[in-house]
Amino acid sequence: MSSPAWSQSRVTLAGVIDEGLNYTNNAFGTPAWQMQSGDVQSSIFTLSGVEDLGGGTKATFTLKTAFSVNNGARVPGRYFVGLANDRYGALTLGRQYDSIVDFLSLTTAAGNWGGTLFAHPLDADNTNSSFHINNAAKYMSPDFGGFQFSATYSFSNDTSFLYNRQYSFGAQYNHGPLLIAAGYLQANQPGEGVNGTTPPADASFGADLVRIAGAGINYQLGHATLGFVYTYTRVQHPVYSGWLFDQSGNLLPISPPGETLNALNYQNFELNGSYQFTPGFSLGASLTYTLMDYEASTGTQKPKVVTAGVMADYFLSKRTDVYFQSVFQHVGGDQTGSLLDHAYVLGAAGVSTTANQVVVRVAMRHRF
Repeated sequence: MSSPAWSQSRVTLAGVIDEGLNYTNNAFGTPAWQMQSGDVQSSIFTLSGVEDLGGGTKATFTLKTAFSVNNGARVPGRYFVGLANDRYGALTLGRQYDSIVDFLSLTTAAGNWGGTLFAHPLDADNTNSSFHINNAAKYMSPDFGGFQFSATYSFSNDTSFLYNRQYSFGAQYNHGPLLIAAGYLQANQPGEGVNGTTPPADASFGADLVRIAGAGINYQLGHATLGFVYTYTRVQHPVYSGWLFDQSGNLLPISPPGETLNALNYQNFELNGSYQFTPGFSLGASLTYTLMDYEASTGTQKPKVVTAGVMADYFLSKRTDVYFQSVFQHVGGDQTGSLLDHAYVLGAAGVSTTANQVVVRVAMRHRF
C-alpha cells in the first residue's frame, strides 16, 4: 500500500510603488518640476511561483511588470520560467537581466541603494539595468560558500544567427562584510530589429556593437559600507542613445550632422558609501569620475564627466520609507561639438543647455 505524495507549490504577489517630485535646474534651458515614478526602484507588480517537483528540483516562474504611478502606463518588465535545483543551480528562459545587473550592479550606488539618478553617464555600462535582454537563456549557479556565477545567452530570433544577439557572464563572492563582483557583456546590433535581444525600445544605444566589462567591491565596517567600482564600455558606431531626446520625446542623434562617430569609450571610476545611523535612517553618497573617448571622423576628443550625489532615507515602517536625493553633474575636458558636451543626469527632465545640471528628488516608497 502507498499513499499519494502531493507536491508543494506557492504563488506570491508582491510589488513596489515609488513616487516622488523631481526638480531639474536646467532641462532644455529652463527649470522643470515633474512627478516621477520609480527612480530608486521601479514601481512594479510581481507574480512569482514555485512548484516542488521532488529531489531538490523546483519549477519556477516570474511575471514582473513595471508601471508608471503617474498615469498607469505599463512598462515592459521581466517574464521567465525555469527549473531550479538545490545542487545544480537554476536554468531560466525568457526576458531577464544580464550578468552585469545580477552581480556587478550591486556594488554601485545606482544598483544598490541610489537608483536612476546615481547612474553612470547614459548608463553606458547598464549597472542601472536600463535594458533587459529578450529571448534569453540564463544559468545561475548554486551558492558555493559565498561564491556564485551566472551566464546568459540571448537569441536573435532572426535568420541571421549572430544578428542582434547578446551574451554575458559574471560572478560574485559575498561572504560576511565582503562583496566582490565582476561581469562582462557583449551585444550585437543593439537597437536594431524588432525580434532580437535589444530592440529600439530597450536599447541604451543604437550601435553596431556594445562591450561592457567591470569589477567592484563593497566592504562593511560596522554601520558603514564602502565601495569602489570600475567599468569599461565600448560602443562601436553609435547612432543614438535611448536617453537623449528632444522636448517632443524624439530621439536625437549623438553626433552633429556631417560627422561620423566611429566609437564611444567610457571608463567609470565610482566611490560610494552609506551609513546606517539607526535601523530606520541612513545616508548615502557617491562620486563617479568618467573618462570618455569620442572617436569621430574629425578626430578623437576626450571629455570628462563628474557625477556626485547624496541620499537620505527614513523608514516610517518596515515597508514604507521617504527619501531625499540630490545629484550634480559637470562635463569638462575636450569639446566634441555634440550633445555629449551637455550635462545630463539620468532621470532628469531633459538635457541641460550647459555643462552643469542638478536634480533634486523627494519621494515615498512602499513595498507590499
